Amino acid sequence: MPAISRRRFLTIFAAAGTLATVPFASQAQHPIRTWKGVAMGSAASISLSHPDSDKILSRATRELERLENIFSLYRDHSTLAQLNRNGVIDAPPFEFLECLGLCGTINRASTGLFDPTVQSLWQLYAQSYSQGQAPLSASIQETFSRTGWDKVLIDQNRVAFKQPNMAMTLNGIAQGYVADRIATLLRNDGLTDVLINTGEFAALGGHPEGKDWPVSIDTGSGIEKDKVMLRDRALATSLPNGTFFDQAGLVGHILDPRTGKPAPARRHSVSVTAPKAALADGLSTAICLMNKEEADQLLGQFPSAKMV
Repeated sequence: MPAISRRRFLTIFAAAGTLATVPFASQAQHPIRTWKGVAMGSAASISLSHPDSDKILSRATRELERLENIFSLYRDHSTLAQLNRNGVIDAPPFEFLECLGLCGTINRASTGLFDPTVQSLWQLYAQSYSQGQAPLSASIQETFSRTGWDKVLIDQNRVAFKQPNMAMTLNGIAQGYVADRIATLLRNDGLTDVLINTGEFAALGGHPEGKDWPVSIDTGSGIEKDKVMLRDRALATSLPNGTFFDQAGLVGHILDPRTGKPAPARRHSVSVTAPKAALADGLSTAICLMNKEEADQLLGQFPSAKMV
């Protein structure tokens, strides 16, 4: 069965692994260099201005590859894939633990609406609808019983599921987390004025011309929202109707962790800005399932984040 993407992402469309020089005026000492490729299943790019840009971009893309080997759902050897296959991962990487820690924070703040353990349910729906039918109620209930963030054991030495045949997806937060890690890598190297796109955006500083980085929000409907200007800030967008399980386009891919069933879309798209891309990513995912009051309550717990 072909893999169905759980989300559609903000993208800068590009062929994998290319470098381009983007000329711009005056104030920057060096032309902007942009790497364009694929990361975490999404079109990706890193734009910066530096005399050693090629060397820096090469290092950054190696780090992208390393992080993908932790968080990818579809690489058999990734940390996440091993956890899903074996139900346990010993000596998990720091990045995996840090990301799971943020998952727990957003899970609690959202009263469980952000729940990465819905992956087994998602697989059930995807497989059933690929065969032209909805899953049986009994199958939904049995699979639903194997979900819940409280069924995940996490400590610095081990991550494990409390029940067999559970599965986790980090597609609602990992793109943002990876962008943050690349930003940290480049910041530690002394870089400023970098735009990172891993399906979600992280701006390290502003544009080399001295202005903010302009980022357009793609709703997936052919209607482009106004540009969001980023400086030392991140942007993430979730599209509740970005993917459907059924060919008729009636059954959306966002699952409600309270019921185990696809949730009707409350919004066409959800965009959140925050200081960190992982936070913006996780919040935008959770808000897909919330009404306005619930979304306001969630964002009230994270004063640095806001919807745009």
